[in-house]
Amino acid sequence: MPAFNPLVEKLSPPPVPSVAAWGRAYDGSKGPLIDLSQAVPGYPAHAEMLRLLGEASSSTAYTGYGPIEGETELRRVYAEHVSEVYGASLGLENTHITSGCNQAFVCAAMTVAGPGNTVLMTEPFYFNHETTLAMVGVKTAFVPCAAENGFLPDLVGIETAITPEVRALALVSPNNPTGAIYPPSLLEAIFKICREKGIWLILDETYRDFLPVAGQAPHGLFSLSGWEETLISLYSFSKSFCIPGHRLGAITAGVETVNQIAKIMDNLQICAPRAAQGAVAKALPLLADWREENRKEIGRRAAALKSVLRAVNDWKLDAIGAYFAFVRHPFPDRSSAEVAEKLAKQAGIVCIPGAYFGDAQQDYLRFAFANADVETITRLEERLKNFSLS
Repeated sequence: MPAFNPLVEKLSPPPVPSVAAWGRAYDGSKGPLIDLSQAVPGYPAHAEMLRLLGEASSSTAYTGYGPIEGETELRRVYAEHVSEVYGASLGLENTHITSGCNQAFVCAAMTVAGPGNTVLMTEPFYFNHETTLAMVGVKTAFVPCAAENGFLPDLVGIETAITPEVRALALVSPNNPTGAIYPPSLLEAIFKICREKGIWLILDETYRDFLPVAGQAPHGLFSLSGWEETLISLYSFSKSFCIPGHRLGAITAGVETVNQIAKIMDNLQICAPRAAQGAVAKALPLLADWREENRKEIGRRAAALKSVLRAVNDWKLDAIGAYFAFVRHPFPDRSSAEVAEKLAKQAGIVCIPGAYFGDAQQDYLRFAFANADVETITRLEERLKNFSLS
C-alpha cells in the first residue's frame, strides 16, 4: 500500500482513548469507576445554555457558512468580556473564534512557525500541543519545570533556550497537566523576554475561569505597549459552559495576527460551529453568576483532593490548580503507564500517566479532579491506601 505521511505515522495513538480502555476493564469491585482522565466538566450545562443551543440549532439563520473570524456578535461580546477580565481595551477585531482551543493552538502555531522552525514549550507539556507541532513539521524544544519550583518555568532557562531557530514560546496557565498557576509577575517577565528576543508568546488560558480567587486579572499583558506584536492568547468555552462537544474556542491577538489566522481557518474549517456561537454570544453575559458558582465548586473539589492526599502518606501532591493535580505515585521503580493501568483496572481510578506529558514525568499521574464531585473525590482515600502493584 502507499506510504503514510511519516510525520503523522510516527505519532503515538491518542492517549485518552487508550486510558479509557483500562477503565472499561475494571470489574467494579471497589465501587463505581472514578474517571479523572480527560478534562470534562463534572456537572451538566445550565438549562438556559441548553435552551439557547436548541433554539440556535433549529434556526435556518445558522445553516449557511458564516464569517471565517467568527460571528460578529460573539466576537463583540467576547471582546467586551476579555476587556473586563483583564482591565484592557480590546475589540472584536482582536478576536478570532475557532472550533475548540486545540484548533486555536493549531491556528496560532501555523501562523507563526513553519516546517523546520522551533516552538519552545515547558515540560511537563500538554501532549496535544506537542503532537500538533510534530505533525506539521515544527520542531520542539523544552524548558524543564521542577516540582520544587511548583512546576513554574525558570526565567534563565527560558532565555537560554531561545535560540535563533525558535519562533515562539507556548505556555499553558493554569497549566495542563500540573495545574500550576503562573503569577502575573512571572507572565510579564516571560512576555518581556519574548519581546526582547523577537519571538511570539502563545498563552493557552483554557482554565482561567477556575482560578482560586475571583475578580483578579490572570495577567496584565494586554495593557503593555505593543502587546499585539508578541502575544497570542487562547481560550475555550468548553469548560466554562460545559459544552465540549460543541467545540468552541477563541483567540485574542493583534489585528494583523487575526488576519493571518483567518487564512488558516478558511482551509481548516471555514468557520466554527455557528449555532454554538449564537448561543454562547447570549449565554456569556447571562450565565456569569452560574459560572462563578462553578468556579467555587472547583475550588471545593481541589480542597477535597488536598485533604485526601494528606491522608494518604505514600502519595504526594506536587501541584494543583484550576482543573488538574500532578500527583507523585509511590512506585519509583515502575513506569507511570503501568501504575495508571493497574490503578484503573484494580482500583477503578482512571487517570493519565505522567510520561504522556514528557519522558521525565514517570513518577507522576495527572488527576483531572474537576471531573468528580467532592463525595466522589473522598472515595479516593480508601482506594489509594489499599492499592498495591504486587
